[in-house]
Amino acid sequence: MGASKLDIYNEETNTIAAIAKVFAHPARVAILQFISKQDACICNDIVDEIGLSQSTISQHLKVINDAGLLKGDFKGKSICYCLNVDRFKTFQNLFNSYFNTTQNNCCT
Repeated sequence: MGASKLDIYNEETNTIAAIAKVFAHPARVAILQFISKQDACICNDIVDEIGLSQSTISQHLKVINDAGLLKGDFKGKSICYCLNVDRFKTFQNLFNSYFNTTQNNCCT
């Protein structure tokens, strides 16, 4: 989906899609799991733990960050990542609402 088409959907739909994109890749899930177990995490620590290259980890972190699921503090040339718990709660509420309002209308 091109970025120019995002404006035809409401904010809630775009938010659900952005967060779902994060969880659609196992490396991103592993990154989030690793960060959630740390008091603080610097990108090089993630590279050592996940086993992917620095550039690949950075690409995944960008997708996760674009969805608003990370907070970070700049420390020199490094970024110390932690989870944005409030955003996770928003995500949980959006998905619960979405799934709770979706009805089974299967023809079988």
